[in-house]
Amino acid sequence: MTVRLFVAVTPPAHAVDELRSAVEGARSAHPGLRWTRPEQWHLTLVFLGEVDDRARADLVTRLARAATRHPPLQLALHGAGRFGDRVLWTRVDGDVVALRRLAAAAQAAARRARLPVEERPYRPHLTLARGREGVRLRPVVDALAGYAGSAWTASELHLVRSHPGAGPDRTARHEVVVSWPLRAPAASAKPPS
Repeated sequence: MTVRLFVAVTPPAHAVDELRSAVEGARSAHPGLRWTRPEQWHLTLVFLGEVDDRARADLVTRLARAATRHPPLQLALHGAGRFGDRVLWTRVDGDVVALRRLAAAAQAAARRARLPVEERPYRPHLTLARGREGVRLRPVVDALAGYAGSAWTASELHLVRSHPGAGPDRTARHEVVVSWPLRAPAASAKPPS
């Protein structure tokens, strides 16, 4: 059996609530966008597509190992941006370099499990909405430019299954398959003596 998977970290409830409040006005002012559901907001580290049982078992082992090598991350959501007029997102601030390292480790785990991984730079973001034909995202980006969420700790790595069309209004429904704590000690500010 194959299932559709991705690897992610998720913001805690307080960060989701802050962002939900911030986008509420933009959401009602721009109903032509396909807005993502706040209960499914996440930072994708690597999208895997369809994965069979054998590769999934290998991937789970490799991701568990990767999680032990990375510390919890201090992150915050800030402002807005867009990929053309296709995707509206909010930026990630904080331990972004460490987040990129975690994404690279998740991508390496997938490659070692013999899963195809897109070869493009990792751009940390949280997708808020997708554009439809003829809808311009620039006004929404401008409306959300001043958003600054409070800091939060990403303390777990998640393997998530996507069920396309199984959510409200035929959106995807996401299900966390397994999670691992990020456990490596944070790097010391002073070199050892």
